[in-house]
Amino acid sequence: PFLAQLFAAASYQLSWSIYVSDYSRYLPRDVGVRESFWWTYFGAFVGGAWMMLVGTVAAAAAPKLDVAAAMEHAADAVLPGLGRVLLVGALLGLVTISALNFYGASLTLLSCADTVKPLRCTAVKRLVSLAVAFVASNAIALSSSSNFVNRFEDLLAVLLYLFTPWTAINLVDFYLVRKGHYSIREIFNPGGMYGRWNWRGLTAYLVGFAVMIPFFSSGLYTGPIARALGGADIAMLVGLPVAAGVYLLVCRSIDLKLDAQRAAAADVGLEPGAPSAQTA
Repeated sequence: PFLAQLFAAASYQLSWSIYVSDYSRYLPRDVGVRESFWWTYFGAFVGGAWMMLVGTVAAAAAPKLDVAAAMEHAADAVLPGLGRVLLVGALLGLVTISALNFYGASLTLLSCADTVKPLRCTAVKRLVSLAVAFVASNAIALSSSSNFVNRFEDLLAVLLYLFTPWTAINLVDFYLVRKGHYSIREIFNPGGMYGRWNWRGLTAYLVGFAVMIPFFSSGLYTGPIARALGGADIAMLVGLPVAAGVYLLVCRSIDLKLDAQRAAAADVGLEPGAPSAQTA
């Protein structure tokens, strides 16, 4: 149970990592990596941890009730009538985050389509991508409604498995390989210095994901090693260092000095007041 809750919390935190660029792009140029990291982490931690604590108390106080009823019961025990207020507040938060999730899903679908064939985003295409996300999410939700908690745990497990090698690669690339030196222009250029496909990243991801499979433990699949461990899921503890190590190894062939110079040269004039290629 401890490992299950630990990795469920980790999965929740990692699931927010894809939203980083939605906010960091609006930060002033003088905001450093340290400030961005710690304030983002602090907000994500507090935002999730206090609700997890509320859920724990609610489940312990009313183990036979469903999630919403248990939360209402626990809040009413603190202050009569508070339960309904809490549920209304939770509903408003759910609507807000659902809108953000649909927005993210829409961008992801459009990005995938643009990767295959360049397209010009129009209002119709945005609405179509939103409709696809809406139908898919509702179909999944309705099919899981009979056993929602278990299906939600399975979803968190799948997210954790998918995000673990991806997270390792991103962290290693940013902090150990390129150390924050990237070209914004080249990221959006399929024929540029980064290429359409990053074989190093794909290799590390596939290897990291593959070594995790025997350690998977969820309602969808339990690997042989996880079964031998009594159902304990330690896949993240395996996939994270393996993906990181493989990526670090295959990146040894990159000329990092030349890479940084090309990135600086490509972004000259991107922003007013930005350093030139000679001073970057």
